[in-house]
Amino acid sequence: MPHFFINSTSVKDNCIEFSEDYKHLVKALRLRVGEKLLLMDENGIQYETRVSEIKPESILATVEKSYPSKRELEFELHLAQSPLRSDAQNLIVEKATELGIHTLHPVYTDNCALSKDVIAKKIEKWQKIMAESSKQCERAKIPACAPMTTLEKVIEGDFDRIIAFCERHTEFPLKDYLRENPLRKGEKILVIIGPEGGFSDREFELFNEKGIVKASLGELILRAETAVIVGLGNIIYESSN
Repeated sequence: MPHFFINSTSVKDNCIEFSEDYKHLVKALRLRVGEKLLLMDENGIQYETRVSEIKPESILATVEKSYPSKRELEFELHLAQSPLRSDAQNLIVEKATELGIHTLHPVYTDNCALSKDVIAKKIEKWQKIMAESSKQCERAKIPACAPMTTLEKVIEGDFDRIIAFCERHTEFPLKDYLRENPLRKGEKILVIIGPEGGFSDREFELFNEKGIVKASLGELILRAETAVIVGLGNIIYESSN
């Protein structure tokens, strides 16, 4: 079953009493005394517990086992992405969370499918999707959905390297780049993926001016939501031992 997030201050004498997600657990999932429950604190410690008591406003669980979670990448993966419409964007947010991103940076690009006002209103919803997806895939931490930004601003962030996926104007395949320049533990990587219409000539000039790596995902032209999954997935695969 999915795990749920708690605060480490809730852990006392091998017992955990918490009220987070109480209604969802008790009313929707019909949690019962004696059932097993996975809990995760803000330090990335996972607890295998068994419910000992369900109080009117909180749940009491006994810790059977605890250990550091392994459900996080060894490097910090950030995604700067030009938001798509509705269901396609929700899919991107969900899958990017499953693939271990640290932060999603919604970027307003020249060919963006959404207006700035719409993007700003969607941030809270995307953050909720990330929280739910983190529970489902047992993430140790919930990634953040940052406020809307621009390419100019996001690439000025504190990143060790930046990779832009481009269907045209690429320098080399992602696989070749990562094998020649392997990622390091603890490194902060920003991945940039554009809208369905691709990046504009002005944005390509910006990448060239800033010396940003322009990598290819192959000869096929991928939809933006597919490019997110394939791009992040390949980075993780090429960087695994």
